[in-house]
Amino acid sequence: MRYSELIQAYFDRSTALQWYWTIYIIVIGGVLAFSSFRQHKDLLVTILVTALYLCFAYKNLGAIEATIVERQAILGVIKAYPTSTADPANLASLRQKLEPSLVSQEPEDIHNFHLACDLMTIAAIWVKEFRRKKPEPST
Repeated sequence: MRYSELIQAYFDRSTALQWYWTIYIIVIGGVLAFSSFRQHKDLLVTILVTALYLCFAYKNLGAIEATIVERQAILGVIKAYPTSTADPANLASLRQKLEPSLVSQEPEDIHNFHLACDLMTIAAIWVKEFRRKKPEPST
């Protein structure tokens, strides 16, 4: 693989990672909006929403962690890439400017952040459930 292809692969994985986070935030917003608009208590619906959200969060976290591992592997190859003999000055200059900006994230940090957001989202769902009115008995 050429250096330019490695850089492209790194940024492709970065774009995928950004999309996973975007989808995650949209789903959290949707779940909280759904919980906010409900007017009456319904324990079964709250349990179902919580279970579905947990399933989504689990799969989303797995995708994010896999993408981070892929990015770290590509970054390792980029940093170990040998300087070409055909154009060493240009490549060395590019590497000197580009490589310090290519950051690596630790999967543990991402895991902890995702888990904290998941717990806060679930807490918000249940707080909203307990603060709702009971449905009026039909006469």
